Amino acid sequence: MRYTEAKDRSAELLRLALAQMGRHAAAFNPITFAIWYEYSAGINPRLNGAIDQLLADATSLNDECVARLYAEHIAPADESTMQRISGEFQRLIGSIADTASLTGDRAGRFGAQLDDLSAALLTHDMDRLSPQLNEALAGTAEMKSSAEALQQQVVSSQGEIAKLRSDLDRARGEALTDPLTGILNRKGFDQQIEALIKQAPDAGRVHCLVMLDIDHFKKVNDSHGHVMGDRVIQGLGEILRLAVSEAGRSAARYGGEEFALMLPHCTVDEAFGLAELVRARAKAMKIRNRTTQEVMFSITVSGGVAALKADDDAAGFIARADAALYKSKHGGRDRVTRA
Repeated sequence: MRYTEAKDRSAELLRLALAQMGRHAAAFNPITFAIWYEYSAGINPRLNGAIDQLLADATSLNDECVARLYAEHIAPADESTMQRISGEFQRLIGSIADTASLTGDRAGRFGAQLDDLSAALLTHDMDRLSPQLNEALAGTAEMKSSAEALQQQVVSSQGEIAKLRSDLDRARGEALTDPLTGILNRKGFDQQIEALIKQAPDAGRVHCLVMLDIDHFKKVNDSHGHVMGDRVIQGLGEILRLAVSEAGRSAARYGGEEFALMLPHCTVDEAFGLAELVRARAKAMKIRNRTTQEVMFSITVSGGVAALKADDDAAGFIARADAALYKSKHGGRDRVTRA
């Protein structure tokens, strides 16, 4: 699920989105609402940047503008999108390659003309010199024209390449995101943890990993159904997303009801404190009946914290954090343990 904000927060975002919709020419429809909801929530930096640029230019967003923003920054990327990006890249590269090849052929002919001119100069053959000079002048003009055409094509392609790179980054980002929580999925976690262990921590700091698991989650699904279970997953995902707002930190859904926090350049005490904060916020989260607002149940989570060691690979790092997590489970749950 793309949107994981709690009811109170989403109500405030609704108010902000409607206020923005009233200031612009676009129709009041779900696409327009999605644009302004995500803009108000600040969950889509690329969209916010695009809208801020339009607002800076005093542009009123009409239906066409909203449709373009939605297609470029919100609509999910699928296989056809990836094929389109790939095809456009191939077209651009092929076009530039063709022009460069043509320029190269002309450069070869021009080189031969210069060789002939040089030979005529060395032999002082005036009969040959005049036509060779004319050919060299024509070749110079042709080379200038080819070089200018290649330069113009490269310049004009830069904007298209930047747009395609943005599309590709967005598609790649969505491929690494868990749709239910909006945080990293397992593939995204695997990539992030590999990158983390390759970089040296700042002096006096370490890289830390926190593994978290919802206690007795099977009972939630068995007693209240999978829809309610998804609400619990979404709620915890929102808690984790807010917990890693500091640059460089990230949260992931490791699998099922297990989650992870990757915390570079911190201390074990800081990682432990953040894990405790998540545990307390999860415990304070009340799952309510949306019709009656009656509190139906609450949850607890258990956590394990590990600091990266010099000889750790990704598997070893995860295993030590997981072992600390299961110490919390065996110790009574609703607690955080250090490796």
